Amino acid sequence: MTRSGDASTGCSVLENHAFSLSDNLRGRGIFCKFALMEVIYEDNHIIIVNKHPGEIVQGDKTGDEPLCDTVKRYLKEKYNKPGNVFCGVVHRLDRPVWGLVVFARTSKALARLNAMFRDGEVKKTYRAITRFKPSEPEARLTGYITSTERNNKSYVTPNPRPGAKEAILSYRLIASSDRYHLLEVNLETGRKHQIRVQLASIGCPIKGDLKYGDKRSNPDGSISLQAHKIEFIHPVSHEPVCVEAPIPQSDNLWQAFETILANQQ
Repeated sequence: MTRSGDASTGCSVLENHAFSLSDNLRGRGIFCKFALMEVIYEDNHIIIVNKHPGEIVQGDKTGDEPLCDTVKRYLKEKYNKPGNVFCGVVHRLDRPVWGLVVFARTSKALARLNAMFRDGEVKKTYRAITRFKPSEPEARLTGYITSTERNNKSYVTPNPRPGAKEAILSYRLIASSDRYHLLEVNLETGRKHQIRVQLASIGCPIKGDLKYGDKRSNPDGSISLQAHKIEFIHPVSHEPVCVEAPIPQSDNLWQAFETILANQQ
């Protein structure tokens, strides 16, 4: 695996590579729903891919093919593996969200990664675009979240209540345009729709997120939230892993903010 140093993070960043699953599999009569799956990092124990809006990480009632099955077919094709291929789901991203998803290629890695996520040993950094500028340029938000299955929605309150789980994140404003603002968000807990509901609670719903109060949807059905970076100690080699997702190429606003950030350096 090719590594390049990143002075800003102090850990290795692995260069992205993409695999056109459909090109390889179409000739064998295997249907692939998504034309291109971006593999950001891969070794013998883990694989990290860049999820696109509309993709689901694990199967649900819609019956759509989950990303974990796409990863299995990628591994089966690339390594010419007979029989079943192991791919363990470690965590999830909401369907309309962009960004990094980690899968385990071995049961050993799955068990250790599950423990690392549970114990807060994985640092997850998100980027979110909002229409409204937060009143404070950076802050730590603490609340208590409950969720309902009926409308697939979460609710946050400032004080504990029965059944609620503590939710903590920190954010900072890193760029602004004439109409929008880019926030960097670090999660300390991982609750359902946590970033979406907590940013909405301070008057800053994520662009395109109608469920939590934004006024217009994005044309592609996405919300402007990206799982941008993930950092952890490798569960087997014990080496530091630091991976960043590419900026969404199909979204002009994300591209504009990339230019603004580059000019700020």
